[in-house]
Amino acid sequence: MDYTGLLLCGLGAAAGGGVAYWQWQRADRSADQLRQSQHELSELRAARHRELVEEQAKQLTVFNSMVEGLLILDEDGRIQFANPTLGQLFSLSGEIRGKTLLEALRLHELQGVAERAMREGRVTGFELVLPGSSGRVLQINAASLREPDRLHAGSVMVFHDLTRLKQLENLRKEFVANVSHELRTPLSLIKGYAETLLDGAKDDPAIASRFLHTIEKHTDRLTFLIEDLLSISSLESGQVVLNMQRIDLHDECAQAISDLTARATDREVTLLNEVDPAIRVRADGDRLQQVLYNLVDNAIKYGRAGGTVRLGARQLNARTIEGWVMDDGPGIPADAIDRVFERFYRVDRARSREQGGTGLGLSIVKHIIQVHGGDVRLVSEPGKGAHFFYTLPVANPESMTSTTKSG
Repeated sequence: MDYTGLLLCGLGAAAGGGVAYWQWQRADRSADQLRQSQHELSELRAARHRELVEEQAKQLTVFNSMVEGLLILDEDGRIQFANPTLGQLFSLSGEIRGKTLLEALRLHELQGVAERAMREGRVTGFELVLPGSSGRVLQINAASLREPDRLHAGSVMVFHDLTRLKQLENLRKEFVANVSHELRTPLSLIKGYAETLLDGAKDDPAIASRFLHTIEKHTDRLTFLIEDLLSISSLESGQVVLNMQRIDLHDECAQAISDLTARATDREVTLLNEVDPAIRVRADGDRLQQVLYNLVDNAIKYGRAGGTVRLGARQLNARTIEGWVMDDGPGIPADAIDRVFERFYRVDRARSREQGGTGLGLSIVKHIIQVHGGDVRLVSEPGKGAHFFYTLPVANPESMTSTTKSG
């Protein structure tokens, strides 16, 4: 028997089996590695998906919290996204995604801005007055969202509400114009009378005396205007220091009446103090005198000659006193009621200039009452007089003198 051949055959068979076993193990390890790689890839995809979702959620949160309106259009000009602020600016109630600008907002100007942005790449500072919105002004900035391999990829539009800024700018211009006019008129008169005196009128005692009294009158007018301007500037700055005390409202009203008795007598107006002596308020006495003086002076000037001005008060609740100054004059037109507390606003300009007011009195009243935490309002009907109401905090018996700073 050929044992060598058998041995070689056995060795060959064993080697073949070993190779097969090694190959099987290798394939099994490859399968495990493949499964591990697929698992890791799946986890990476899931993690990336979570990151994208979180990133989109953050972006959405930012977009939705913007004070500006935001609008994103696709390459066909259809709305892909609009944040809540945009809906508020345009008073939108329904869904606008998928619509064109004209379909959603019906403004050709917006369509023109979007088309310019697509052509030029960017549009900045375009201002739009919204129709039927009581003068709301929007500033629009738009940009094209181009990608390297595409001609167009939509656009983004951002809307800033400029209404308040425009109102403030108009108020500033009006204020400057009014102050200039109020200063120019008495200054021109003073200059004219002074030049006349220098040209020889001073040699006539009667004329000189009359001119000097006129100069003094208009100098006082300038002084009052400057004092009122300083007062309202201080009040509007929010830095007013109040010396809060327990005040007897009846006595404060009596003081205002005493200061204005001569003026009331000139117009034969009766001033009545009907405030309960038991009423106490917590207020700054000097500032309260400004309020009462302006309200009573206003009632004397614009109420009925020979009429009556009444000062009264009542306790609204445990914390609030409501006071009032009422006249029985011609009243104030309905369209002027909301404006009488504006600086320099006058219902009857000709009569106001004749009476010599600065046009700041009621504005000062409003600001003083507001820094006390109260409110002021006007109730009036033509022919039934003007009734001014104001509120102040009640003074508790234990109230102590204190100093507070507004703002």
